[in-house]
Amino acid sequence: MLELVFLGTAASAPSIQRGLPAQVVLYRDERFLVDCGEGTQRQILRSGLGFRRLQRVLLTHGHLDHILGLGGLISTFARWEAVEHLEIYGGRRALDRVTDLIFRVVLPGARTPVPIDLIDVKPGILLESDAFAVEVFSVTHRGPDCFGYRFSEKPRRPFLPDKAEALGVPAGPVRRDLVNGQSVRLADGRMIHPDDVLGPDRPGVSIAIVGDTGRVDNLVDAVAGVDVLVCESTYLDCDADMARRFGHLTAKQAAWLAREAGARMLALNHLSQRYRVRDILEETRALHEETLVTRDFDRLRVTRDKITLSNEELDSDEVLLAAPVANETVWD
Repeated sequence: MLELVFLGTAASAPSIQRGLPAQVVLYRDERFLVDCGEGTQRQILRSGLGFRRLQRVLLTHGHLDHILGLGGLISTFARWEAVEHLEIYGGRRALDRVTDLIFRVVLPGARTPVPIDLIDVKPGILLESDAFAVEVFSVTHRGPDCFGYRFSEKPRRPFLPDKAEALGVPAGPVRRDLVNGQSVRLADGRMIHPDDVLGPDRPGVSIAIVGDTGRVDNLVDAVAGVDVLVCESTYLDCDADMARRFGHLTAKQAAWLAREAGARMLALNHLSQRYRVRDILEETRALHEETLVTRDFDRLRVTRDKITLSNEELDSDEVLLAAPVANETVWD
């Protein structure tokens, strides 16, 4: 399972309802803060996530509405010692601005409260374990070194308890070893192999966060087959010329990308105050029906069986997309 919490969903400037861009991806004990707009630390507190284990920040690019919150966040870490180590990933241009912000403005001449590593990213695998991977892909925005991120569970073979029971495989470490791909010898001398008790590969789930971009035709491969595509939707198609001028997308372009990439769900963020949600949905659902216009503090839980939306601020919880049951698809 992957989880995604939207902390800020506005474009360029905050509104009463929306903070500046920031979202957290959660996988098991790992947390990744993607972008850190002004006010993000307060949004983290309001979301209930807190600062513990928030040790990795991934920046899509270096514009101020995506990085300015790092100043306050690191200042808070200096007082509370909430983390032991902080890694900030981004393109060279973004990291140069972060360096100025942290070491010339927030902590001039002072010792950093925790070790801070600034890591220059390039397209490809960024982080990887046996079960999980984070990939980087390039996007086209204003200036160089703009990136999106893809978070993916790796395929796994499910353990088949019925087969294990039939073979007399006892519960405990023996079954754990089989799940980990090791053959085992039972007390009666029989060898049991992983293929005897494991099913075929079951794909993991994935989330892609595009960040700000002015093109989608070059992103289809990078986000192909994701369960949730998080994509900016700064303009409507009636303002397509303005979108091109400022290097941003229309809702229609985001929906086109979701459709062409085969995304299970499209989650729109980086939203302008000039448009109504109903108008954004009308434009996108003509191309991709499973579309969500995100709100601050929306939380998506993504499994193979369903995508669930909750928002504690609004006291709401609903299944957005579920696997077919009795030949019917659940869609609210």
